[in-house]
Amino acid sequence: MTLFLLNLLLALVWMGVTGVGTFLNLVFGLLIGFAALWLTRELWGDTRYFRRLPLVARLLLLFLYELVLSSLRVARDVLKPRMTFRPGIVAVPIDLNDDLQITMLANLITLTPGTMSVDVSDDRKLIYVHAMDIGDRDQLVRDIKDGFETRIREALG
Repeated sequence: MTLFLLNLLLALVWMGVTGVGTFLNLVFGLLIGFAALWLTRELWGDTRYFRRLPLVARLLLLFLYELVLSSLRVARDVLKPRMTFRPGIVAVPIDLNDDLQITMLANLITLTPGTMSVDVSDDRKLIYVHAMDIGDRDQLVRDIKDGFETRIREALG
């Protein structure tokens, strides 16, 4: 966490030096800060930050991809002359054991159009997901487990 805050500070210094306060410049400053910290990584000792940040970026890119794809699917389904989708609730078994990871999974599912996490079982082994269109239950479970759950476990595990 300390290296992340230092990276953020370097990005803010970059924004101050360049005099440009845009989001893109902040992202560029974060990349420059990450590179500077990586070049001096022997000074920092703990290098988990350098392995974890690319994994978090992969998770973010997966979410953005799923966001666009599911938005297009929902728009297509809503604009059809006949409503042919079948809503339902699916119990998805999860292998996450940390509350932060389970919360992250539930939030990513809910933020994706067409799906919403409803509940987590008391033993934290199942998450109940409401989907606007359940064509194939097994495919929905595989998509969640192979997508969000795997990336969350990699990034936060």
